[in-house]
Amino acid sequence: MSERPEQRKDPVDAIIDQWATVRPDLDTAAMEVFGRIYRLSRAMGERTEKAYARFGIGRGEFDVLATLRRAGEPYTLSPRQLSATLMLTTGGMTGRLDKLERAGLLRRSPDPHDRRGLKVTLTDKGLELIDEAVGAGLAVQTEALSGLDDGQAGQLSELLRELLRTTEDRQD
Repeated sequence: MSERPEQRKDPVDAIIDQWATVRPDLDTAAMEVFGRIYRLSRAMGERTEKAYARFGIGRGEFDVLATLRRAGEPYTLSPRQLSATLMLTTGGMTGRLDKLERAGLLRRSPDPHDRRGLKVTLTDKGLELIDEAVGAGLAVQTEALSGLDDGQAGQLSELLRELLRTTEDRQD
């Protein structure tokens, strides 16, 4: 990676400099990229959690409500569909659904097409809350990108898409 002016150094640069001192034989280019991705993910996760906390939900609850909202009207999915989308075990999903149902944000009802199945549906209160929460989360993310112009943000998005695709393609 290219040398940065001193005023633009970040904590990852300090780590890279330390490795260069003790192990000059290492190529740390990947560490520069993934160290920043990791730190950015952590920082944005914390900021986003704060935005959602104003609505009495955490990231896990947001994900359930947002998945139902993105499904479109009637904002209904089975617990199995939710688990698959969110990559959760049925036990983990049950806990989230219990909490959200107690809060009046969704309801579970029998599946009319499967006697053993359930359907999970956003309530009006849940729909209103998720629409506000997604706006608050996007505002935090948009603010974080404000230091980049539209071209830079688009380029970053494309580069991350390609990195994600190639990384996921190589999974066993």
